[in-house]
Amino acid sequence: MTEYEKKQRGEIYDARDPELRKQQNHAKNLMRQYNNISAENTEERSRVLKELLGTFGKNARVNQPIYVDYGYNIHLGNNSFLNMHCTLLDTAPIVIGECTMVGPDVKIYTAVHALDGAKRFWQESDGTAAVKTQTMPVHIGSYTWIGGGSVILPGVTIGDNVVIGAGSVVTESIPDHAIACGNPCKVLKWNPPLNIK
Repeated sequence: MTEYEKKQRGEIYDARDPELRKQQNHAKNLMRQYNNISAENTEERSRVLKELLGTFGKNARVNQPIYVDYGYNIHLGNNSFLNMHCTLLDTAPIVIGECTMVGPDVKIYTAVHALDGAKRFWQESDGTAAVKTQTMPVHIGSYTWIGGGSVILPGVTIGDNVVIGAGSVVTESIPDHAIACGNPCKVLKWNPPLNIK
Protein backbone atom coordinates (compact mmCIF):
# COMPACT_ATOMS: atom_id res chain seq x y z
CA MET A 1 0.00 0.00 0.00
CA THR A 2 1.32 3.46 -0.89
CA GLU A 3 1.74 6.26 1.65
CA TYR A 4 -1.03 8.13 -0.21
CA GLU A 5 -3.40 5.18 0.25
CA LYS A 6 -2.50 4.94 3.94
CA LYS A 7 -3.13 8.67 4.35
CA GLN A 8 -6.52 8.54 2.65
CA ARG A 9 -7.56 5.50 4.75
CA GLY A 10 -6.63 7.16 8.04
CA GLU A 11 -3.67 4.86 8.76
CA ILE A 12 -0.26 5.98 9.98
CA TYR A 13 1.69 7.28 6.99
CA ASP A 14 5.06 8.84 6.23
CA ALA A 15 4.61 12.44 5.06
CA ARG A 16 8.21 12.41 3.74
CA ASP A 17 7.07 10.16 0.88
CA PRO A 18 8.25 11.73 -2.43
CA GLU A 19 4.84 11.38 -4.10
CA LEU A 20 3.09 13.06 -1.17
CA ARG A 21 5.68 15.84 -1.16
CA LYS A 22 5.10 16.32 -4.89
CA GLN A 23 1.32 16.55 -4.33
CA GLN A 24 1.79 18.99 -1.48
CA ASN A 25 4.22 21.17 -3.45
CA HIS A 26 1.77 21.29 -6.36
CA ALA A 27 -1.00 22.46 -4.00
CA LYS A 28 1.24 25.06 -2.34
CA ASN A 29 2.21 26.48 -5.72
CA LEU A 30 -1.43 26.71 -6.82
CA MET A 31 -2.35 28.23 -3.46
CA ARG A 32 0.34 30.89 -3.82
CA GLN A 33 -0.82 31.57 -7.37
CA TYR A 34 -4.44 31.91 -6.26
CA ASN A 35 -3.59 34.22 -3.38
CA ASN A 36 -1.81 36.59 -5.77
CA ILE A 37 -4.52 36.85 -8.46
CA SER A 38 -6.19 40.26 -8.57
CA ALA A 39 -9.55 40.30 -6.78
CA GLU A 40 -11.48 41.38 -9.89
CA ASN A 41 -10.11 38.53 -12.06
CA THR A 42 -12.90 36.11 -11.14
CA GLU A 43 -12.39 33.91 -14.19
CA GLU A 44 -8.75 33.17 -13.34
CA ARG A 45 -9.59 32.70 -9.66
CA SER A 46 -12.24 30.11 -10.58
CA ARG A 47 -9.86 28.33 -12.94
CA VAL A 48 -7.18 27.94 -10.27
CA LEU A 49 -9.65 26.83 -7.60
CA LYS A 50 -11.06 24.16 -9.91
CA GLU A 51 -7.52 22.81 -10.30
CA LEU A 52 -6.62 23.17 -6.63
CA LEU A 53 -9.73 21.81 -4.90
CA GLY A 54 -11.29 18.37 -5.15
CA THR A 55 -14.71 19.96 -5.69
CA PHE A 56 -15.46 23.62 -6.36
CA GLY A 57 -19.24 23.93 -6.44
CA LYS A 58 -21.33 26.16 -8.66
CA ASN A 59 -21.35 29.78 -7.46
CA ALA A 60 -18.97 28.94 -4.58
CA ARG A 61 -16.63 31.69 -3.44
CA VAL A 62 -13.26 31.73 -1.68
CA ASN A 63 -11.80 35.02 -0.44
CA GLN A 64 -8.04 35.43 -0.58
CA PRO A 65 -5.82 34.34 1.02
CA ILE A 66 -6.52 30.66 1.64
CA TYR A 67 -4.09 28.09 3.03
CA VAL A 68 -4.24 24.36 2.24
CA ASP A 69 -2.15 21.20 2.56
CA TYR A 70 -3.11 19.10 -0.47
CA GLY A 71 -6.16 20.86 -1.91
CA TYR A 72 -7.65 17.78 -3.57
CA ASN A 73 -9.25 16.67 -0.29
CA ILE A 74 -11.32 19.88 -0.03
CA HIS A 75 -14.88 19.63 -1.35
CA LEU A 76 -16.80 22.91 -1.37
CA GLY A 77 -20.51 22.71 -2.17
CA ASN A 78 -22.65 24.91 -4.39
CA ASN A 79 -23.17 28.51 -3.20
CA SER A 80 -20.81 28.09 -0.24
CA PHE A 81 -18.35 30.70 0.91
CA LEU A 82 -14.93 30.68 2.61
CA ASN A 83 -13.86 34.05 3.94
CA MET A 84 -10.28 35.33 4.05
CA HIS A 85 -7.40 33.70 5.95
CA CYS A 86 -9.00 30.27 6.27
CA THR A 87 -6.62 27.35 6.81
CA LEU A 88 -7.78 23.92 5.65
CA LEU A 89 -5.19 21.25 6.51
CA ASP A 90 -6.71 18.61 4.28
CA THR A 91 -4.59 15.53 4.86
CA ALA A 92 -8.02 13.82 4.98
CA PRO A 93 -11.22 14.97 3.24
CA ILE A 94 -12.85 18.22 4.32
CA VAL A 95 -16.40 18.23 2.95
CA ILE A 96 -18.45 21.43 3.13
CA GLY A 97 -22.10 21.30 2.04
CA GLU A 98 -24.08 23.79 -0.02
CA CYS A 99 -25.01 27.31 1.07
CA THR A 100 -22.56 27.14 4.00
CA MET A 101 -20.59 30.16 5.21
CA VAL A 102 -17.16 29.84 6.80
CA GLY A 103 -16.00 33.02 8.51
CA PRO A 104 -12.54 34.60 8.37
CA ASP A 105 -9.58 32.98 10.12
CA VAL A 106 -11.32 29.61 10.52
CA LYS A 107 -8.97 26.64 10.91
CA ILE A 108 -10.00 23.11 9.94
CA TYR A 109 -7.57 20.33 10.87
CA THR A 110 -7.56 16.66 9.86
CA ALA A 111 -4.12 15.47 10.99
CA VAL A 112 -3.79 13.41 14.18
CA HIS A 113 -0.63 12.51 16.14
CA ALA A 114 -0.10 10.12 19.06
CA LEU A 115 -0.55 11.59 22.54
CA ASP A 116 2.50 9.67 23.77
CA GLY A 117 5.51 11.68 22.59
CA ALA A 118 7.68 8.59 22.11
CA LYS A 119 5.09 7.08 19.76
CA ARG A 120 4.75 10.31 17.78
CA PHE A 121 8.02 9.83 15.87
CA TRP A 122 9.92 7.32 13.80
CA GLN A 123 13.46 7.18 15.13
CA GLU A 124 16.02 6.83 12.34
CA SER A 125 19.38 5.09 12.75
CA ASP A 126 21.24 8.38 12.16
CA GLY A 127 19.48 10.00 15.13
CA THR A 128 16.90 12.00 13.19
CA ALA A 129 13.21 11.69 14.02
CA ALA A 130 10.21 11.98 11.70
CA VAL A 131 6.61 12.64 12.72
CA LYS A 132 4.03 9.87 12.37
CA THR A 133 0.67 11.12 11.15
CA GLN A 134 -2.85 9.74 10.83
CA THR A 135 -5.92 11.49 9.47
CA MET A 136 -9.59 11.92 10.32
CA PRO A 137 -12.01 13.66 7.92
CA VAL A 138 -14.18 16.69 8.75
CA HIS A 139 -17.73 17.07 7.42
CA ILE A 140 -19.73 20.30 7.57
CA GLY A 141 -23.35 20.23 6.45
CA SER A 142 -25.45 22.55 4.31
CA TYR A 143 -26.89 25.94 5.36
CA THR A 144 -24.40 26.12 8.21
CA TRP A 145 -22.47 29.15 9.45
CA ILE A 146 -19.04 28.77 11.06
CA GLY A 147 -18.17 31.96 12.94
CA GLY A 148 -14.85 33.70 12.42
CA GLY A 149 -11.79 32.45 14.28
CA SER A 150 -13.26 29.03 15.00
CA VAL A 151 -11.10 25.90 15.07
CA ILE A 152 -12.54 22.55 13.94
CA LEU A 153 -10.59 19.48 15.05
CA PRO A 154 -10.06 16.16 13.20
CA GLY A 155 -12.97 13.74 12.95
CA VAL A 156 -15.68 16.32 13.67
CA THR A 157 -19.01 16.35 11.83
CA ILE A 158 -21.10 19.52 11.96
CA GLY A 159 -24.67 19.04 10.77
CA ASP A 160 -27.06 21.02 8.57
CA ASN A 161 -28.45 24.43 9.59
CA VAL A 162 -25.92 24.84 12.41
CA VAL A 163 -24.44 28.07 13.77
CA ILE A 164 -21.00 27.85 15.41
CA GLY A 165 -20.21 30.99 17.40
CA ALA A 166 -17.07 32.97 16.61
CA GLY A 167 -13.91 31.78 18.31
CA SER A 168 -15.25 28.32 19.13
CA VAL A 169 -13.05 25.22 19.36
CA VAL A 170 -15.10 22.34 17.98
CA THR A 171 -13.76 19.14 19.53
CA GLU A 172 -16.85 16.94 19.10
CA SER A 173 -19.55 16.55 16.46
CA ILE A 174 -22.50 18.97 16.48
CA PRO A 175 -25.96 17.74 15.37
CA ASP A 176 -28.33 19.36 12.84
CA HIS A 177 -30.16 22.57 13.79
CA ALA A 178 -27.88 23.47 16.72
CA ILE A 179 -26.52 26.81 17.85
CA ALA A 180 -23.22 26.07 19.57
CA CYS A 181 -20.19 27.96 20.82
CA GLY A 182 -17.32 27.98 23.29
CA ASN A 183 -14.09 26.21 24.06
CA PRO A 184 -14.88 23.39 23.97
CA CYS A 185 -17.86 24.08 21.70
CA LYS A 186 -21.20 23.04 23.25
CA VAL A 187 -24.80 23.21 22.03
CA LEU A 188 -26.64 26.19 23.56
CA LYS A 189 -30.02 25.88 21.84
CA TRP A 190 -31.73 24.54 18.75
CA ASN A 191 -32.50 26.26 15.46
CA PRO A 192 -35.88 25.52 13.93
CA PRO A 193 -35.68 23.08 11.00
CA LEU A 194 -35.08 24.56 7.56
CA ASN A 195 -38.09 25.56 5.51
CA ILE A 196 -36.42 26.64 2.28
CA LYS A 197 -38.37 26.74 -0.97
